[in-house]
Amino acid sequence: MSDFKSLIEGTPLLPILQPHSVEQAVNIAGAVHASGLRSIEVVRRTPVAAAAVTAIREAFPELLVGMGTVLNQAHVQEAVDAGSQFIITPTLSEKLLSALSDINIPYLPGTASPSDILLAVEAGLSEVKFFPASLSGGAAMLKNFSAIFPEVSLCPTGGISNSNLHEYSSLPNVFAVGGSWMIPKSCVASGDWQGVTAACALAQQQFTKDAA
Repeated sequence: MSDFKSLIEGTPLLPILQPHSVEQAVNIAGAVHASGLRSIEVVRRTPVAAAAVTAIREAFPELLVGMGTVLNQAHVQEAVDAGSQFIITPTLSEKLLSALSDINIPYLPGTASPSDILLAVEAGLSEVKFFPASLSGGAAMLKNFSAIFPEVSLCPTGGISNSNLHEYSSLPNVFAVGGSWMIPKSCVASGDWQGVTAACALAQQQFTKDAA
């Protein structure tokens, strides 16, 4: 199944977290939660990712918590076992789409080109991630996609910040935006959780303003 758009309706900003410890992950999640955002993606780029998903869900049941950087069937199962409420991939293949279609939680496959999007559409999907957005044509490319794939909604990530968020959030075929800029590395390094909350809140204000 996949109904990612409905899952995150009302919370269309997706902070991306790469935790180096479970404790750090829970602290960051708490800061995100305090901002009013209700979704968070834990990327599978460190050994603690799965444990972080489980711990965040236990600490903050109001948050929607998913795993990103999922690349194969084993990763899919790991995400499910950890309690992920959604799965996001950086790219896609027929084999990966097949593994995702067998689970009962929403997923968002990564695309970077028209051929990628067509592969997703042929698999029956109408919601995809666009990554890396800034290196794959940015907002201009997404505008072109609206004419080619009018039925497809996209969630761009990669190279997005408050300075260019409006370029994406104002597009009618963009239903959400994800990024690590909402969790500043400097704040994480210094344990400035209020700084993370402020960064998430600012992004939310900007997104709401641009999407209005």
